[in-house]
Amino acid sequence: MSLLNFVRSAAVALSFAVPFISANVPAQSLKEESVKNIVLVHGAWVDGSSWSKVIPLLEAKGFRVISVQIPLTSLADDVAATNRALALVDGPVILVGHSYGGVVITQAGNDPKIKGLVYIAAFAPDAGESVLSLAKSSPVQPPAFSQIVPDSSGFTKISKQGIDEDFAEELSPIEKSVLFATQVPASAPNALGAPVTEVAWKTKPSWALITLNDRVLPSQAQQAMAQRSGARVTSVSASHLVLLAHPNDVAAVIEHAAKGEN
Repeated sequence: MSLLNFVRSAAVALSFAVPFISANVPAQSLKEESVKNIVLVHGAWVDGSSWSKVIPLLEAKGFRVISVQIPLTSLADDVAATNRALALVDGPVILVGHSYGGVVITQAGNDPKIKGLVYIAAFAPDAGESVLSLAKSSPVQPPAFSQIVPDSSGFTKISKQGIDEDFAEELSPIEKSVLFATQVPASAPNALGAPVTEVAWKTKPSWALITLNDRVLPSQAQQAMAQRSGARVTSVSASHLVLLAHPNDVAAVIEHAAKGEN
């Protein structure tokens, strides 16, 4: 199915899907307990420091925050790293993913500690879907995809032009240079191409921050996935690295999720 057809079919199916999702995963249940633990999962080509501007904002609100360092070697490895972090947390958790991190939290989010999922400019795949399968189904490839550079082992980075123009275009020249120098290679076959087998958003409430100027994951695709999952949606005029360009907007959505608010 093309991404365009997926967007259309998701909109048609919404009137049938959302009532059942809402009935199963009410936000009200979050309000009955205080969720103070926030676990953050980064996306491809960055590391846990990509949350560096969001973490102080959340901690200032009294949240306990952990940013997981996923290795990007495979979806299984990334989920395992997330599970190890969750095992050390005492009490209920809001699990947050950016970009490819949305795939990780979708797979890992069935942990009973997880009380809600937050997708920040993120993929929210269904069973059998991956980053690459969703991207390849799009009738028009996002600009950033032409700037992905693979190596002989199947690991990918994004070019300097891709960082500057498509990935982090709102950031300062210094921030862009640091991102390019420190980016973490992501395995195309084993991470980006790995399909999800368990779908946490079918049983857990979710929130989504949609980036309207995104050149990595088009906002229309983000919206379709958010509708399919029954997520509470906030939109912002931002690029893909919204967590560095607009940290206050990101922190606000996470706080809403922790309080069970729409």
